[in-house]
Amino acid sequence: MYRWIFRRLPGPTWVRIVSLAIIGAAVTWVLFDQVFPWAEPFVNQPTSP
Repeated sequence: MYRWIFRRLPGPTWVRIVSLAIIGAAVTWVLFDQVFPWAEPFVNQPTSP
């Protein structure tokens, strides 16, 4: 999968690496900003006695 993404990106190797870093940072930000807060109520959290 990662090889497929890497081959589809345009430019020389250094541009591809920078592009992957930016894409990875964007995906991480979206997960922490949108997905994890939405999913938090559905996660079974332990209760204190």
